[in-house]
Amino acid sequence: TLTVVYETDNLHTTPEKFFIEACDEGADAVLAIDRVSNEMTLTGKIDIPPSAVTRPICGIMGTVRLVAGMYLIVITRKRNVGSLLGHAVWKAVDFDVISYKKTVLHLSEIQSQENKTFLSMINNVLMTDGFYFCTDYDLTHTLQRLANTSPDFQEMSLLERADQRFVWNGNLLRELAAQPELHKFALPVVHGFIVMKPCRINGKIFEWILISRRSCFRAGVRYYVRGIDSEGHAANFVETEQIVLYEGAKASFIQTRGSIPFYWSQRPNLKYKPKPVINKTTNHMDGFQRHFDSQFLIYGKQTILNLVNQKGSEKPLEQAFAKMVSGMNNGMLNYVAFDFHKECSHMRWDRLQILVDDVAETQDQYSYFMVNPEGKTVAQQRGLFRSNCMDCLDRTNVIQSLLARRSLQSQLQRMGVLNVGQRVEEQVEFEKIYKNAWADNANACAVQYAGTGALKTDFTRTGKRTRWGLLMDGWNSMIRYYKNNFSDGFRQDSIDLFLGNFAVDESDGPTPLRVQKDWKFLTLPIIMLVAFSMCIVCLLMAGDTWTETLAYVLFWGAASAITATIILFNGQDFVDAPKLVHKEKLD
Repeated sequence: TLTVVYETDNLHTTPEKFFIEACDEGADAVLAIDRVSNEMTLTGKIDIPPSAVTRPICGIMGTVRLVAGMYLIVITRKRNVGSLLGHAVWKAVDFDVISYKKTVLHLSEIQSQENKTFLSMINNVLMTDGFYFCTDYDLTHTLQRLANTSPDFQEMSLLERADQRFVWNGNLLRELAAQPELHKFALPVVHGFIVMKPCRINGKIFEWILISRRSCFRAGVRYYVRGIDSEGHAANFVETEQIVLYEGAKASFIQTRGSIPFYWSQRPNLKYKPKPVINKTTNHMDGFQRHFDSQFLIYGKQTILNLVNQKGSEKPLEQAFAKMVSGMNNGMLNYVAFDFHKECSHMRWDRLQILVDDVAETQDQYSYFMVNPEGKTVAQQRGLFRSNCMDCLDRTNVIQSLLARRSLQSQLQRMGVLNVGQRVEEQVEFEKIYKNAWADNANACAVQYAGTGALKTDFTRTGKRTRWGLLMDGWNSMIRYYKNNFSDGFRQDSIDLFLGNFAVDESDGPTPLRVQKDWKFLTLPIIMLVAFSMCIVCLLMAGDTWTETLAYVLFWGAASAITATIILFNGQDFVDAPKLVHKEKLD
């Protein structure tokens, strides 16, 4: 039996303490937090003073230190996503960040400002869609990992047995984690996407589930976090598991996505697509090897599907990746490059089938995990596809949905849901559910990494590329451009603070937020705007002669063009860059 986390809690607040009372049947446990000494202790219901202000909460996200002191983060609203093997899965919808201190009067004006900024950073992450939890089931592990566990694994608390790559509030739960007697209050929360749908084919009802787990190592926003870190953790690493449950039988197919695993960067500089830069000075093989060694350990064999362009600015990345794979010379690693944009140009999306057919044999060899209704394991997944494009969002998701469908075809046949000769693609009702769920998955991953919805979801949803889809992609690309240049530094800082890559220390010293922008940051855009306005004004209010008008227009036009060029040339100084953690500077 699994050690569970309490499902329902009440938060009782007094001026001195927080009391979090477990309201599950038969529970008497109360977690008391001292608002002055920050101490956490386990006590009983008898200790809750009647004067306390009481409200129900859905669980504890954790605690975090900001400039004003400690804060308690609780989940205040949850929505049921469905049931996984009889366990309720919840999406955390609303949170509350509550200060231990009753006032901020002990802070100076500037400290109070910084505290507000840090608070809005924490809220920025909490407001990103896609936090899920389960109080009596381990969401961080795949069905196959859970099936291959030792007896002592079953004895551990949910927090101890979780896959640390996918516990997004691991840093916030640090205080609770240190005291095993409090673990029943420590709720591991995953970040990503979960959908569960009861489906029907041939009158047979089965459960179809998609779970994407976002890694919290090297997490961040797309242009600031690329490639790998020295530990071999890849940016935007997501494990996606597709599960089918039918009359006691279970099947699961796993894929991963992650940034191209060596040292490269693509920092925003006001250009629409900043040029990717491969670091010339470091030894890439080290991190590269580390990355794949850990992947082999967890998943077995790997086939890389590299979907980047094989011309233009993406070409060097494809060449370097291919070179490193052959340099590593490991039979566990298999490399396939497929120029997605070239192959599918002019809306020829049917050509994706070429890639699916190419790797079909490998896919059959890797298989999937399957348990029959008697509980006997009849298949294990022995390897997986690691897909990447530049962002590992749009192109990657399209390919993943096609490979997952092929796996599903085989699983449903073996379970007896599909009859001989039937194809998943021909099941109209199910196909609709399937395509929309994968498109929603693309969207969730894109919002978490690039800040806007995914591109190309019209293809995933309908199987066709449409003109309207192209228009929507244009709109999303525009918003991505704005966010990548003018709000992503803040988002990166928020994630670093949330995950503990940056910690606010107890001393009253200045924080990195106090970086002042230099003069050109303000003056140049103003000059450019004035010059541009004057140019328009001169056009509208003609001078005495047309030569005079032309002279004015040329003068102001040239002035605005020159300042615009200077701004673009110094693009990196004008974007909103992260301030808290200096990721490896790559030149």
